[in-house]
Amino acid sequence: MKNVDYIIVGDGYAGLFFAHQLIKNNKSFVIFSEGKKSASQVSAGIINPVVLKKFTTFWKAQEQIDFLKISLKEIENYTGKNYLIEAPIHRIFHDENEQRLWLKKSENDELINFLDKNFDHLNVLKNDFQTGKVNQSARLNVNGFFSGLFDFLENRGDLIKEKFYYSELDTENSTYKDFTFKNILFCEGMAVKENPFFSDIPVIPNKGHHIKVKLSKQIPQNITIKKKHFLFPVNDELYFYGGTYDREQLHHNIDDSAVEQLKKGLEEFYPYDFEIDHVNFGFRPTVKDRRPIIGRHSKHQNLYVFNGLGARGILNGCYFSKNLYDFIEENIPLPKEISIERFK
Repeated sequence: MKNVDYIIVGDGYAGLFFAHQLIKNNKSFVIFSEGKKSASQVSAGIINPVVLKKFTTFWKAQEQIDFLKISLKEIENYTGKNYLIEAPIHRIFHDENEQRLWLKKSENDELINFLDKNFDHLNVLKNDFQTGKVNQSARLNVNGFFSGLFDFLENRGDLIKEKFYYSELDTENSTYKDFTFKNILFCEGMAVKENPFFSDIPVIPNKGHHIKVKLSKQIPQNITIKKKHFLFPVNDELYFYGGTYDREQLHHNIDDSAVEQLKKGLEEFYPYDFEIDHVNFGFRPTVKDRRPIIGRHSKHQNLYVFNGLGARGILNGCYFSKNLYDFIEENIPLPKEISIERFK
């Protein structure tokens, strides 16, 4: 039997950012990765402190941005790679009313560090009312982040590339197959609904589509463009455009209506020909109050859950992994806003 401090089940942002906390603190662990691409792995990787529909911010936005930048520097120290892409979001305004609202909101204490007061006009694109830049926004190199961390964990012998079977978990003796563990953490996204220990947590699937497109006329490379959805370059040929939000069409197939929505959204501000190279989708685990669900099982005291990251998976996964680590290792209570106890 191999003895570890932690077993992590799930390989999205929650699992990998918690693994980072364990690496920092010299804890032994293994992470079970089934090999299916999670919602995290097909996400846009947007790092954004502003809700761009209403020009508002959210709980602990500045703290989350600051903590993420520190954490990515720490990850760079052991992977040797920087996964932060300094490409600020430029929000295309629909009309003069949005310009005025942006300027008004930019005076708020919560938003003064995020909403740039100087507007820009972008070449090639239709932006008659200019764009507003979101300061401190950026992107994560999603493919690089996951492949880099998976390679690092595999080289250490911490990555187990197989499905986790709940039936082989012995909770009384804290064993799973050939492992004994102190704690086990489930970070499974929507797969939690198959988990007999945490299937009752109130996560709601939100299906998101995105398209990869070839543009006939190139656009600025060092920014992320937002109108209805986000547009940014993936490589020299392809651009990412997405993603949609759908709580109704939850089958595991591409929705033609979502693809059409994306085509029309892109055509609104890109007046040239483009070709859809491929379509992808994932299921975000969301919660009604838009806060993660984190905590300990009511009966099995060394079983934990980290879920419900929603559309802000990078920021939520990074920041709240520290809260969870401190809760388990230092017995520091979780903030009530994220605790599983708020649903009991």
